[in-house]
Amino acid sequence: MSYYEAFMLALIQGLTEFLPISSSAHLILPSAILGWADQGLAFDVAVHVGTLAAVVIYFRKEVISLLSAFFASIFRGDRSKEAKLAWLIVLATIPACIFGLLMKDVVETYLRSAWVIATTTIVFGILLWYVDKHATQSDDEYQATWKSALFVGLAQALAIIPGTSRSGATITAALYLGFTREAAARFSFLMSIPIIMLAGGYLGMNLVTSGAPVHLGFMLTGIVTSFISAYLCIHFFLKLIARMGMMPFVIYRLLLGAGLFAFLMMG
Repeated sequence: MSYYEAFMLALIQGLTEFLPISSSAHLILPSAILGWADQGLAFDVAVHVGTLAAVVIYFRKEVISLLSAFFASIFRGDRSKEAKLAWLIVLATIPACIFGLLMKDVVETYLRSAWVIATTTIVFGILLWYVDKHATQSDDEYQATWKSALFVGLAQALAIIPGTSRSGATITAALYLGFTREAAARFSFLMSIPIIMLAGGYLGMNLVTSGAPVHLGFMLTGIVTSFISAYLCIHFFLKLIARMGMMPFVIYRLLLGAGLFAFLMMG
């Protein structure tokens, strides 16, 4: 891997991690079209660190408030709306952990293909369009219940299927439940924090135990690039959906899926 490849892959990861357009659909393109080799375990850890830092720093006030309320609920019985939301995020994380552990091998063996990614990119793009157009959008994330958190958590678990998009699935589910666009996005981003932490930790343990080579220059490139691109992506995404809704991302998903199908059918 060259520094150019490291920069481009980290840029793609940072830009697509929090947009409802599927990071896996974009990360397959360099290998499928340009023949780039797998970036390796150490680089995977690096981009997880970068994207995690971006979402935590961007939502630092909310994160501090939720963590404080979470521990206050344990030690002092705090029942504030922040404590409730913190526990709901924990609840919403459980399905993805279970599905990830149980279905990882099945997904890697049968579903990690460009055909699956092209299909899910289009199907979930249509779902996002339908829900954004027809759902009632009135609630914020603090009005979530344990049932709605579990529903969005199940949608997050479904995102283990390549091409689905974790943020796309969770935002679609939250919109269906009546969240506003901004609230659905914020809830999705806050839910991403424990998931990225767990995924990064799992990859980190594999890196330590596998003895895979570590190139510090590539790792630093991955961390810095994915952090900057993810931070800017979150900022502008929240502003864009407030004005234009989800339609730009629906159109993009449909074009991307169609483009992938065309590329695959051409050989």
